[in-house]
Amino acid sequence: MAAEVSFEVASPHGPRAATLSYARSGAGEPLLLLHGIGHHRQAWDPVVDILAAEYDVIAVDLPGFGASPSLPDGLRHDLPTVVPALGALCRALGVERPHVAGNSLGGLLALEMGRRGLVRTVTALSPGGFWTPAERRYAFGTLLAMRHGARLLPVPAIERLARSAAGRTALTSTIYARPWRRSPEAVVAETLALRDATGFEATLESGRDLPMGEDVAGLPVTVAWGDRDRLLLPRQGVRAKRAIPGARLVRLGGCGHVPMSDDPALVARVILDTCRAGGARGQELDHARVESTSR
Repeated sequence: MAAEVSFEVASPHGPRAATLSYARSGAGEPLLLLHGIGHHRQAWDPVVDILAAEYDVIAVDLPGFGASPSLPDGLRHDLPTVVPALGALCRALGVERPHVAGNSLGGLLALEMGRRGLVRTVTALSPGGFWTPAERRYAFGTLLAMRHGARLLPVPAIERLARSAAGRTALTSTIYARPWRRSPEAVVAETLALRDATGFEATLESGRDLPMGEDVAGLPVTVAWGDRDRLLLPRQGVRAKRAIPGARLVRLGGCGHVPMSDDPALVARVILDTCRAGGARGQELDHARVESTSR
C-alpha cells in the first residue's frame, strides 16, 4: 500500500517541509528503489515481489513524479538537493544506509548517494550522466518529445491505444524492448505519470550541465545496461566502468532502457547479487564506525 512521509530539507531560507510517496513491502535489510525521469515507483512492480522475499523494499516516487509533489518553491530538482532529500527520507522512515537500486535518473541518484556514503550498495540500471554532449541532446530531445506526445493525447485515446500490442508499442517502445508485454493498465498509468509529472522540466533542466560521474569507492557497485537501450545508448556503460573502476559492469541481454519489465528475473538477480555482496562488508563498516565513535 502507498503511504506518504514528510521531512525537512535544508534550503537557503531555512528548513522546508517536503513530502514523498512510497510503498514498502518485505522484511530484512532495507533496499531503496528509485525510478527514472517521467516514470513512477510502479516501474519496479515486476521485480518487487522477488526482492521483497529477502529485503525490506521501499519504492519511492521521486519529487514531482508519481504521487509525490514537487519540492517546495526555492528548491531545485538537482543532485545537491534531491540526494540529501532522499537521505532525509531514509531517516524519517527509520532506515540507515540502505541498499539502493536506481534506473536512469534513479541510477544517477543512487550513484551519488553511494559517493556520499548514504547507502550500503549501489545497483545502477542505465544511469544518467555518462553521455557525450550529442548523446545528451538526443536523450533529452527524445524525452521532451515523449512528454509532448503524452500531453497531446486525451485519456480515452491513451486507453484505446493501450488495449492493443501495437498501441502499447507505439506508446512505450522508446523505453522497453518488449513493450507489448506491459499490461494495458500499466501503460495507461505510466503514460499519465509522464504527462502529469510536475517535476519533469525542472529535473531535466538540472541535468543539462551535469559533469561526468566520478568514482564510487568503498562499497559494491553494479552498473547494468540493456543492450537494446534506445534512450541512453549501451556504450555509455563502458564510460561508466571507466569512471567507476571497481564497479561490476553487466550486460542485460534483450532489455531496453527500463529493464525491469523486459526481464524481471534477470534484473532482480543483478540487484540481489549486489545486495548480497554488501551484506557482510556493510556490517564490518558499521562495526568500524561504532568502534571509532566509542573511542
